[in-house]
Parts: sequence; structure tokens; C-alpha cells
Amino acid sequence: MENYTILLVDDEEEVIQAIMKKIHWESLGFSVIGYACNGVKALEMVEESQPDVVMTDIKMPYMDGMELAHRIKAEYPATKLLLFTGFDEFEYAKEAVHLEVEEYILKPVNAAELKHVFTQLKVKLDQEISEKRNVEILQKYYMESLPLLQADFYVALIEGRIQEEEIPKYLSDYQLSFPGPFFSCLVIHTSSCQMPADMNPLLLSTSVKKQAKEHLAEKWQAKCFSYLDHTIFIAQLKQASLISELTDECDRFCKYARRMIGAVVTIGVGQVCSKILELAQSYGSAREAVSYRSIYGSSRAINRLEVVPQKVGKSDLANEEDLANLLKIIRLGTQEEVGQAAHKYLDHTFYPEKTLQQYHIDIMELLCALYRFSVNHDITSDDFSGDMRSLYNRLLDLEPEAFAEWLVGICLSFREMIIHVRNSSTKSFVSRAEEYVHQNYGNEALSLDCICEALGVSNSYFSTIFKKEIGSSFISYLTDYRMDRAASLLIETNEKSYMIAKKVGYSDPNYFSYVFKRRFGVSPSKYRTEHAFAVPGDQS
Repeated sequence: MENYTILLVDDEEEVIQAIMKKIHWESLGFSVIGYACNGVKALEMVEESQPDVVMTDIKMPYMDGMELAHRIKAEYPATKLLLFTGFDEFEYAKEAVHLEVEEYILKPVNAAELKHVFTQLKVKLDQEISEKRNVEILQKYYMESLPLLQADFYVALIEGRIQEEEIPKYLSDYQLSFPGPFFSCLVIHTSSCQMPADMNPLLLSTSVKKQAKEHLAEKWQAKCFSYLDHTIFIAQLKQASLISELTDECDRFCKYARRMIGAVVTIGVGQVCSKILELAQSYGSAREAVSYRSIYGSSRAINRLEVVPQKVGKSDLANEEDLANLLKIIRLGTQEEVGQAAHKYLDHTFYPEKTLQQYHIDIMELLCALYRFSVNHDITSDDFSGDMRSLYNRLLDLEPEAFAEWLVGICLSFREMIIHVRNSSTKSFVSRAEEYVHQNYGNEALSLDCICEALGVSNSYFSTIFKKEIGSSFISYLTDYRMDRAASLLIETNEKSYMIAKKVGYSDPNYFSYVFKRRFGVSPSKYRTEHAFAVPGDQS
């Protein structure tokens, strides 16, 4: 394991140098990553490096050790704190028990005592890491995560992403049993258009899912999960002929849901299969059956084999897969790949043996999928901003070549808009942060917490994005901007340094001078003398 990292903080550099020389840190399992001469600088370094341990003096300029400890505990609770103090500060420091300081060390620092403290601290750090890796803890976490893992496995099954040789391991790891010996996928659709007044669609769908479990899950040993805004059941049958009984029970449940909770529920019953690897085909046929509700009506169960000619089943299933692939390629693929995916989808849409009715359904499903895609990705399109019925009728009149041209065009435009949204969202985010600094840099209380609260984001996310775009941390950017404004004011005005310090957010003129000199290499008064040719020197 790598050494634990330490940051030393003391306004007396000779004290820090003595500590660094007295201890052979590597042999204790630690490494000193740097030191700071005050609490403000230390907090910047903690934000940048996030050390495992901070060892700090109490009395320091600008920000003392107690305030520094408070800030570190609030923002980086995993960091261990050590305070070394003079004798007159020791009792005061011990009162701060709520800071959970690891140790209080009296000055002058004794090498043997310091070695003992860090030896004990390493034992504690090692123990914490060991506990995190503890098998029992991991097992508990695994069991808590098991329902989610099982649902992910079911999704992978119906998406056809599981290989046959992987099945035994998944069943063992996720504690699953599929005795079968026959299976059928059920897609339960709850209408969000036809529902009781003032009812939340999500709550209604959740209620339907709960009721379906109570009525269907136990008898049919069904695995239940959510996928693409539907509730999915994987029902198990002792005989293939029981599919008719399953369909009838699903039909009765749809009518029960309408009568008892006012939900318009349609259940698509997929084809029977004898292997769980065939559930992707069963799911595809169940989803296809649900789409027939516009023809056969809602509040009923629709068995795919009862409404669709079997000779075109292969084409329809492939169409489902190709449509899902097309939407994926729009998000992730090149222009060429988008065109290829669109034409592959159309190869099955214009399948020669498909009835006109089936073709109409394919067009409806395509439009629904593209519309949901545009909404989910904040895409605006003229085609989808008007009357959808007009668009649907217009597409039905197109020849295959013209339809292909339209589909490729709309998919490519979606791709371009997604790329634009991705690029502009990050830039807009950072621009808003910069604008906030430009408007509020004179506020002494301006901090990372302030900007994150204003933007409505977490500190960690903001820091990562801001540094990636700007190249420095937010604190460094704020300090540099304040110093640039101060430099301009020194040259362009006759105001005294302490007034300029207040204008750029520093109530302490001494600390302002310290930060200014660190940035420009000279004091504010000397900077004015060297640069402000037409302005009299600072009289402060």
C-alpha cells in the first residue's frame, strides 16, 4: 500500500523544517506532501491534494488552526487532524472535542512522542481500510444490492446480452432459480393518458405493479422488474399449453385494475420458450403485442401469437432490436454509423411479407421512439413540434427511398443537436460561474460553497468541471481575479491600498498585501510605483 499523506501547517517555517527533519516519515508509512504557513493556504492545499492527515498549529494569521480544523472536518471528514500547540493553548484545544482531533501535541515537539503518535495513527488508518474491505461488510452490501443486480440480469436477458456459458455463474451469484421448464415474457403497460383525475402517473404505475405481483407473481413464479416505462414479468409454466390460462388470468387482471384503481392496463403476452436465453424473443413479441392495443383496445391481455401472423415474426423481432440499436447509435456513433443503422432498421420495416397494418404499427412505434428520444435529450425539431397525426399520415405516403431519406436526416439532426447540447452545457456552466465571480468578487464571504449553492450543484462535481475547463481550482481562479482587479485599481485610481483591499474582498490589508505579493512578486505600493506612471504613489 502507498504511504499515507501529511500536510504540515505552521506560521513558523523553522518549526515545520524541524519536524520534517526529526522524523523518518517513510519508515512510519507516511509522506509529507507539503506545508503551509497559514490556514487559508492550508485549506487551498487540502482542496487540491486531500491529504490523509493534517497537522496544524493553532495560532496563525488569517485563519487559525481551530477554524481550519472546523472547515476540514466539515468538508473533508475523512481527513485526520493533529493539533500541536503551546502550553497556554493546550487546555483550550482540548475543549474542542467535537472536532474529533486525533491528538494534541505540546510544543516544542518531541521526536519520540511524535513518532509514537504517528505509529498509532497508522494502525488506526490501516484498521479503517481493513474494515472497509471486511468480507462481512461486503457481503451485507452485496445482499442489499442483490435486487438491483437481479433486475440488471433480467434486463440483460430480455435484451439478449447474456451468453449461454455465463448463465450458471449469474444464477449462482445472484441467487436465482428458473425451474421452468417453459417461460413467457409479459409486458404490462399502464396508460398515462387515461387515468383518474389528479392521479400521478408514476404512482399509478407503481400501484399496478404491486397489484400485478399479488395477483400473478406467486402462481406463475414470476420474476418482476421495470424496463423502458413498463413492468415486465418473466412467467414460468409447467406446460407450454398453459399459455392460454396465463393469458386469461392476465386479461382478468386488466379488468380488475380498471375496476378497482381506475388504471387502463394492457398486458402483452409473449411467445412461449423453453430456454431463458430465448426470453429476448419472448419479450420482443410481448412488446409487439402491447402495441396492438390501438387496434384491439386497451384493458385486456393480448397474446402475440393470437394477433400476429407467425410467418413475419422473425422480421418484427429483428425490427425491435434494430430500432433500439439506431437510438443508441444516434447518441454514440459517427455520421456514417447513423446512416447504416437507419438503413438496417428500414430493411425490416419494409419487409415484403409484412401486412399494411403491421407496417402502420411500425411507423407509430418509430415515431413514438423518436419523440421520446427527443424529449429525453432536450432536442427541438420542427417535425415533432407540430401535429403528430399529420406527421404520421405524411410518412405513410412516402415511398421507401423518400422515407429512408427522411429517417436518416432526422437521425443525423438529432445527433448534431446532442453533440451541441453536450458541448454548450459544460461551457455555459463554467461561464455562469465566471460571471458570478465577476459580479461578487468584492464579497469577502464568497467561497466554493456560495458558488455551488448559487448554481445548484455539489462541490465535488463543480470542482471537477471547473478545473477541467479553466485549468485551476475555483479558489485559485477567484484569488487571481481579485488580484487582477486590485492591480487595475492600483494603476487607475489614487485609492489607498486598504480601500482597494476591501473592494476586492479582503478585510485584512496585511493579508491582501501578502496574497498580492505572492501573485505579482512585489507589494501593492511598489507595484503602483512601477506601473502607474500618471498616478501619484500610494499614500497608505
